[in-house]
Amino acid sequence: MNNAQKTIKRIGVLTGGGDAPGLNAVIRAVVKTAIREYEISVLGFLNGFGGLIKNQARELTENDVAGILPRGGTILGTTNRDNPFHYPVERNGERIFVDVSDRIFENTSIQEVDALVIIGGDGSLSIAKELNDKGMKLIGVPKTIDNDLYATDQTFGFDTALTTATEALDKLHTTAESHHRVMVLEVMGRNAGWIALHAGIAGGADVILIPEIPYNINKVAKKINQRSNQNKKFSIIVVAEGAKPIDGDVVVQRRVEESFDPIRLGGIGQVVAREIEVITGKESRVTVLGHLQRGGSPTAFDRILSTRYGTAAVNYLFEGRYGHMVCLRGSSIDTVPLEESITGQRMVSLDSDLLRSARQLGISFGDSD
Repeated sequence: MNNAQKTIKRIGVLTGGGDAPGLNAVIRAVVKTAIREYEISVLGFLNGFGGLIKNQARELTENDVAGILPRGGTILGTTNRDNPFHYPVERNGERIFVDVSDRIFENTSIQEVDALVIIGGDGSLSIAKELNDKGMKLIGVPKTIDNDLYATDQTFGFDTALTTATEALDKLHTTAESHHRVMVLEVMGRNAGWIALHAGIAGGADVILIPEIPYNINKVAKKINQRSNQNKKFSIIVVAEGAKPIDGDVVVQRRVEESFDPIRLGGIGQVVAREIEVITGKESRVTVLGHLQRGGSPTAFDRILSTRYGTAAVNYLFEGRYGHMVCLRGSSIDTVPLEESITGQRMVSLDSDLLRSARQLGISFGDSD
């Protein structure tokens, strides 16, 4: 028995940031592995880091996680607010932000929790890194539909979001062809184009606009006119929410200062559709998938990846790999230090074979004829 096995008698688990299909599968794997393999109890903290700050938690047994594998969302609740190092409070009628991270250490001590499994994206993992630096034993699990987390080949939730976007494109094709329209589908992804690129290829898009390749709207219009001249009377455009024109900037919907990620992107689809109508004279319509991409039952791939992450997180805790994040490297599960996982965003490589394949199919990225 190693030192970690001697000192860890109870672990806590929480889900932070935006929800993603597969969160419940991770929770289920954590609980079942901890109870069956290591004979320890698991406490679930509610609503992200808010549960740690406010000491809101509940015991999780095997009965509690029975049947949750195919369920979307998270049984623990989540939020992309409640950063313990930047927590909003009212003082003298003024809203200020303070460090309340000491409460987390007090509450885990009260609950006799010896280590944490923190499931989240770059915001949650950045907080996890700070907690670990203060002495908390923990391990991170990468989660985001955007697939933009550094140091892992894929995050769970991405495959399900991709499937949702692809199904939407399949449906848009029929109405676009019937009405001879340009259909614009705006998808999530923040500053990375993974969802747009993969869904665009899988769904037969004619134009894909991603953040990594600033676009020229005239090049996009030229592609649409070329299709029209070939008697193809409709076009499908997929645009990532973080896409931007050459010499332009992203479209910001609003700001939420207390959030891990205060900038809310959205609206680029309307901008593209409006400009396409003006340049080509062709009727254009916009569909914004939004949070549909976060919802629903996870795909088989995401269920399996989430399960592997959950079991590995517990196993690595008992190996003493504190301050790490589980990751997918090729076909194997491993870990990387948390500081490595949050050093940057994983972007679409401009020399990737997938991008090259798309261009060879005739898909335009708005940067060339």
